Amino acid sequence: MEFLVATAIGAMTAAGLYLVLRARTFPVVLGLSLLTYAVNLFLFATGRLAVNRPPVIGAEAIGYVDPLPQALVLTAIVISFGMTAVIVVMALRAYLETGNDHVDLPGDADPEARVDDWKQRPRRAAGGERR
Repeated sequence: MEFLVATAIGAMTAAGLYLVLRARTFPVVLGLSLLTYAVNLFLFATGRLAVNRPPVIGAEAIGYVDPLPQALVLTAIVISFGMTAVIVVMALRAYLETGNDHVDLPGDADPEARVDDWKQRPRRAAGGERR
């Protein structure tokens, strides 16, 4: 069981790092989400994986599961949801401002980037005509 969980954490971390290093914003957002899932699973696994054990000590309970990793995971889920929402809004704003979804600077050499990708689109004024 531990080997399976460790392999899943490693695979999610590797896939998340690969996606974070991409040149477009959507894979970067997906990569950050995968990294937060891997961290959540790691935090959950630190509480020792136990099946059919209560999280609170009772009179009839033989053993219990440590509730602290569960609380940390719940907190991390809320923080990662807020972080993902902020990153999506920043990526959307950058796309609307520049007309492309590249995360690198225009001067960087990127095989995926074309020269036309870095030209700004003309913005529409309030009346609908282009500036």
